[in-house]
Amino acid sequence: MGTNVTRGKETPARRRDLAVAGACAAFVALMVGAAYAAVPFYDWFCRTTGFGGRPLVAVAGPAGVIDRKVTVRFDANVGPGLPWKFEPEQNSVEARIGEVVTVLYHVANQAARETVGQAAYNVTPPTTGAYFQKINCFCFTDQRLKPGEKREMPVVFYLDPALAQDAEHDQLNTITLSYTFYAVREPARPVAPGAGLAPASPQAEPIGESGGVRRSSLN
Repeated sequence: MGTNVTRGKETPARRRDLAVAGACAAFVALMVGAAYAAVPFYDWFCRTTGFGGRPLVAVAGPAGVIDRKVTVRFDANVGPGLPWKFEPEQNSVEARIGEVVTVLYHVANQAARETVGQAAYNVTPPTTGAYFQKINCFCFTDQRLKPGEKREMPVVFYLDPALAQDAEHDQLNTITLSYTFYAVREPARPVAPGAGLAPASPQAEPIGESGGVRRSSLN
């Protein structure tokens, strides 16, 4: 018929198309994997460097105290789905750079059930995160509150004296420490074996050859 169809052999164009498709699939898989890996890496990076206004966790006390003071303001928020009242004991403090400061937050569970929350936190301006050192904080762990429970939660921090050497912050006089509590969704607790089952009825035992029965006692 004038048309020569070669079966069982791939043309160079088809091989090229398959190679491009395989490369695209590998690229998509790589990007998905990188997206999942980026979340914990970003969290670690922020905690390690103070990037994005994330205060650092102090590994040692301050090297010294200087006279320069900075006003530290405190902000408290509660995310949707968490029936808590959450507020700082005081709205702000004046802290000398290098001075260890302890402040209190108050929280109350307004639900008739036990609830669990985890606090996210940051400071503004974001560039001060590398100098805001936390020694102790309720935000390090989940907080579990019983129905109606109220609690005082301390935060212990200091401003790294290196802040005074940063020319970018020569005019800095206020830092805001902000917390937002979010509900922690816990997996459903397994039901105990046998829970909800009706008690077993007394067992019948045959007696004698007459086919009569005797009820056995459960006691």
